[in-house]
Amino acid sequence: MAESAKKVARQAEERLNKVAENVREKFDRVTEGKFSDTVKNGRFAEGTDPGADRERTGEKRRNQGGSAR
Repeated sequence: MAESAKKVARQAEERLNKVAENVREKFDRVTEGKFSDTVKNGRFAEGTDPGADRERTGEKRRNQGGSAR
């Protein structure tokens, strides 16, 4: 009786491992290419200057006749 219980437990564990592997694969497929991955990979970090927006705003104000601050 104990051997059959071990066999059933082993089979159940193998099936659960297969299910877990399938879930991981499907999760990876679903999340592949998402916006957060793009950000994490640094796509939007290429060549950006933190002060560039401020400079553009000042230039726009000067062109419109306002003060540059």
